[in-house]
Parts: sequence; C-alpha cells; structure tokens
Amino acid sequence: MSDNIRNDSESRFAANPTAGNWERETLEKLVFATIKERRAARRWSIFFRLAFLLVLVVGLWTYLGLSFGSDDENLGRHTALIEINGEIEAEGSGSADNVIPSLNKAFSDVGSAAVVMRIDSPGGSPVQAGIIVDEIRRLKKGYPDKPLYVVVDEICASGGYYIAAAADKIYVNKASIVGSVGVLMDSFGFTGTMEKLGVERRLLTAGANKGFLDPFSPQSEKHRAHAQEMLNEIHQQFISVVRAGRGSRLKETPETFSGLYWTGAKAVEMGLADGFGTVDTVARDIVKAEDIVDYTAHEGLPERVLKKFGAAVGDGAVKAMSHTVLPQLK
Repeated sequence: MSDNIRNDSESRFAANPTAGNWERETLEKLVFATIKERRAARRWSIFFRLAFLLVLVVGLWTYLGLSFGSDDENLGRHTALIEINGEIEAEGSGSADNVIPSLNKAFSDVGSAAVVMRIDSPGGSPVQAGIIVDEIRRLKKGYPDKPLYVVVDEICASGGYYIAAAADKIYVNKASIVGSVGVLMDSFGFTGTMEKLGVERRLLTAGANKGFLDPFSPQSEKHRAHAQEMLNEIHQQFISVVRAGRGSRLKETPETFSGLYWTGAKAVEMGLADGFGTVDTVARDIVKAEDIVDYTAHEGLPERVLKKFGAAVGDGAVKAMSHTVLPQLK
C-alpha cells in the first residue's frame, strides 16, 4: 500500500515538479520563522533578566552604602572638596542631610589637610543654612588645625553666603556674585481679581490667625506686622553669622546688610571675601596639597528614579494644595 502512495506522489511530482518545491519552501519558511521568533524571545528574556539583575545590584549597593573604595583606605595628604550647587533646601546638594555627612567625612579623614567648599547657590532655606553653619562650627572646634575654605563659582548669595561666612576664608572670582544679606517672604494677593470675577472665598479656620498670609484673603495690618517681625528676627540671625565669621575683616557700611549683592572684586574690597582663587589654586597655593578628593554626597540611581517618579509628584501636589509662605534667604 505504501509503495502505491509513494508511486502516486512521485507521479504527481513528475507531472507538476513545482508543486513539491512550493510545499517544501513553505514548510521551510514556517520552520525558520518559528526558530527566529524563539531566538528573539530568548534574547529579550535574557536582556530583561540582566537589566533586572543590574537594577537590583545597584539598589542593594546604594542601600547598603557600599563603595568601590574602603573608608579606611589611606588616600594620602590631600584637599577635601565638598560642592553645593543650586538652592539651599531640604532636597538636593544644598540640604543639611547631604552636606553634614560629607563635612564629617572630610574633617575626620586623617589625610585631609583642609576642607574646601565650592558654592554656587542663589540662597534658599534659612533653616538648612543654619543647621549646616552650626555643624561647621562644631567641626572647627573638634578639628582646630584643619581649616575650612569656601570657593565661589558663579554666585554665593543669601543662604549660600550664610554658609560661606562660617568658613575661615572665602575666595571668589572677580565676576562672581556675592552678598544679598537679607530675608524675604513673597506671595500674591488675588482679592481684587476675585471680586471682579465674582468669586467668593470660603475659608473656615479654628484659630483667629490660622489664615495667616492666605493669598485669597485681604492682608491685615496685624499679620503684615507679624510677618515683618519674623523677617527682622531671621535677618538679625543672618547678620550675627556674618559678623562672627568675618570679624574685623568686614568693612561694614549701611548697605552691607541691606540685601544688595556685589561682584567678587567689590566683595573683596568690602571684606565679604578674602581674595581670588579656584579650588585648584587654593589646593595648590594655600593648602599645599594639590591632590583633591571629592567628598560630596552624590545621589545613586534608585534615589534619582524615586525622586523623579514619586517624590517630585508628591511635592508638587503638596505645594499646589498649600498656601504657606516661608522665609527665604534669596
């Protein structure tokens, strides 16, 4: 029977030779397509597994606080560098949570001959700046032979200068922006606009002053006076830090604490800064230790991802719902 079937197939192939080729080619294409699809799926599976493993390793590495070098590694005599870029606030390189651990590591390292803070900041929170200054003072008492210098890049104003004033010396560029020893609270008032639009503000509070500085309510003289009193108090704290830090070097004038800022060249004349220099020149000419080691706390990948997709959204929502106005050193 099988011989008859084979003979029949051979007869049909002899009658139409292309029929067998077409079936064979179709079958080969199906087989190759299946193999190709399986290979692609296997490659993607391997890729995602490796990617997941990489993220997991980086996350554990950051969480456990591991580093490629040991904390006990002898780095030799060097200049310790800490950078503050951007606003002085509860998040970022200018936060006390980031700066203070870096300061402690830099001062406690037996190989660091001096600590240099490179500041490029327009100012920010007086609370964060105050916490950092208090820690600087504590460390200077604990390590009296280890000087702290500040090097100003583009700008060191208000909260940035609040921190800089605690240093032993401040070095600037001739064109740097320095100063702005003042405090502000800013917001908007929408009462007139609301009346024109026919919008009624319905604010319920428990406490006579709970609606303090609400932008949708008229500002009372009592609230304005209270806000001004707070600003004056924080301003005096700022002035005290500058006077204590600069001492007899400060050539005080009526404009010194007015909130104005000046070029680096003028700041040196006024005693707000000590001279011109960069991190490299200070390390080479002042500290006499050209090797620079960066102690700045840098965010890892997990922190950046969380901030971008989680914390940033939450912070935006809180700011959108809140009308609280806080004093700023800007």
